[in-house]
Amino acid sequence: MAKNKHLTDSERLEIEQWLRDGISIKQIAVKLDKSTSTISREIRAHALQSDKYAPYRVHNRCIRRNVCKRRQICEDKPDCTKRCSLCNLCNNLCDDYREELCYMLCEPPYVCNGCREERKCTLRKKYYLHKPAHDAYREMLRESRAGANITEDELLALDEFVSPLIMRGQSVHHIVTHNPDKFNVSEKSIYRYTAGGLLKAKNIDMPRVCRIRPRKSKPVEHKVDSGCRIGRNYADFTAFTEQYPVSVVEMDSVIGRVGGKVLLTLMFKSCDLMLAFIRDRNTSLSVIDIFNRLYGTLDAKCFISLLPVILTDNGSEFSNPKALEFDAQGNRRTRIFYCDPCASFQKPNVELNHEFIRRVLPKGSSFDNLVQADINLMMSHINSYSREKLNDKSPLEMFGFLHGFDVLEKLGQTGISANDILLKPSLLKK
Repeated sequence: MAKNKHLTDSERLEIEQWLRDGISIKQIAVKLDKSTSTISREIRAHALQSDKYAPYRVHNRCIRRNVCKRRQICEDKPDCTKRCSLCNLCNNLCDDYREELCYMLCEPPYVCNGCREERKCTLRKKYYLHKPAHDAYREMLRESRAGANITEDELLALDEFVSPLIMRGQSVHHIVTHNPDKFNVSEKSIYRYTAGGLLKAKNIDMPRVCRIRPRKSKPVEHKVDSGCRIGRNYADFTAFTEQYPVSVVEMDSVIGRVGGKVLLTLMFKSCDLMLAFIRDRNTSLSVIDIFNRLYGTLDAKCFISLLPVILTDNGSEFSNPKALEFDAQGNRRTRIFYCDPCASFQKPNVELNHEFIRRVLPKGSSFDNLVQADINLMMSHINSYSREKLNDKSPLEMFGFLHGFDVLEKLGQTGISANDILLKPSLLKK
């Protein structure tokens, strides 16, 4: 048996064809010289849901469709006399609709490939298709191998030892040569971590590195730990918030000029208040510095009550969750969860509120001449702008009611009268 061998695209094509021929998973495993569990996991992991209906049949998947006698659900069709269960609009309009799921999808082969009832079945289907399956496998493989091959604790220890020596003018080669027992990574890796902004030391602290003109290529994102999303993905977020119904804060970045200053935004879903913080570079260390500064400005109890759970995207600047979740003494201060890749709709509030920022700072404009006082002024105007969904109250008023206006003062937010609000680039013209 070919152990520890990944399935190839041609083998996945054969799996798809054999499933359509009605060959069992066990027989497929024998043909490919793989274990039965390998084939079973492959099919279940990469099965795609399909909304395809059976031809010439009513598009109704309700579990009560054969016994339901309701009529005239469509208010705009009072003359209709046929049962609603015989209409294609039934599932979309009926309040009592409950979808029937095919029990056969819970048993091998777990998909509709080769099912004899496929042409007659009106239920939701699943198919195993070799090309999407292989593409998903390649993407998973690419993500698993991306980023820095180092844990958060190892990175912190490396940073504490290497950065002070680099800032003293020592080269990485000199440091590694004279302290060989301190490292389990290569010199090149340390250079990459430094260039990726994972260490306190920067390229500017190494003069010889700065003299080399950078190549004109897409900048590489360096994640602190490629496994940082394990136990922190969107499914984990949903399960946690169902068990512990706490307020959620959405976090994101707003990019100005490429390579220049960026904004870190925190959006409180309970009241639509958004905070923004200017950062010199879009690195994980800059986000950690913001959190540490906020933790010091607010007392620990206030910080924990304001930011119990944070939902963010998969940007490299958020790839050191442990440093964000715990303070210097190891006390938990928040929980970080990640949206699914390419699923920004899972944190819609912060994405939508970025439109207010873009009114003042249009896309492509540089943030390099801005300081935190400018950002606080802009956010005060944005947060003083009333929202219809808040009963024409402003996010600032709602936040003050929920958490106290003294907290707003610590966060640099002040109320702006309704007629004085300015959401144009002229607000920050100097």
